[in-house]
Amino acid sequence: MAIAPGTRIGPYQVVALLGTGGMGEVYRASDPRLGRDVAIKVLPESARTSADHGARFEREARLLASINHPNIATIHGLEDLAGSSAIVMELVDGPSLADLIARGPMSLAETVRIATQIADGLSSAHARGIVHRDLKPANVRLALDGRVKILDLGLAKLVTGDSATDHTAPEDADTLAVETREGTVLGTAAYMSPEQAVGAPVDTRTDVWAFGALLFEMLSGRRAFPGRTIADTLSAVLRGAVDWDAMPSSVPREVRSLIERCFVRDT
Repeated sequence: MAIAPGTRIGPYQVVALLGTGGMGEVYRASDPRLGRDVAIKVLPESARTSADHGARFEREARLLASINHPNIATIHGLEDLAGSSAIVMELVDGPSLADLIARGPMSLAETVRIATQIADGLSSAHARGIVHRDLKPANVRLALDGRVKILDLGLAKLVTGDSATDHTAPEDADTLAVETREGTVLGTAAYMSPEQAVGAPVDTRTDVWAFGALLFEMLSGRRAFPGRTIADTLSAVLRGAVDWDAMPSSVPREVRSLIERCFVRDT
């Protein structure tokens, strides 16, 4: 059951539900002390008593708090909610990158402006050994001042050289959380790197692959690795060829070369 408007979480008053997913429910809330609105992320009700989900949730908060970068959503703190935790975050008003792509291919200038800020944010996370693992258009939002914000580090992990062993509920129809012999597959199929798709160890290069997928989709309006089913999509990620003809001919060779480098597979 969603948290009702008017409910207090610490000093914050819930205004409305903004969205839901396997990693949590996000609410708009008001902060009467500072006269601003914030985003509050809480575990789904079904997971609030789960120690595993709670540990992941608090880890996300710590990861967010360890990064201070203008292109990554800021965390303001943690609040208690019926024995579980609620993450209080910067509220980013404005469209998601998915909203913009849904309108059709984006201009080169707009793509470069957004992609540069995404790259800056990822670079800051990577410098701290943090891999996002679920970079996709829905997890990038544009603030009203034009600044790009990377959201939802719910699948982020510190790079240790070990296989991913996390367990989480799927966020949407494209998001996976399934066991393989190699490890656990976590992420969104169309933006997964090949090693991520088979549950192998990941490092910062998995975000580079996803970054290339974002660039391709922004410029073409189409996914680089499409599929009617998750299985089809994963097959395209692992073995498929990118349809470069979908890219507008006006895209400079240097930009296409950059995307090609993001999609280099080990052979």
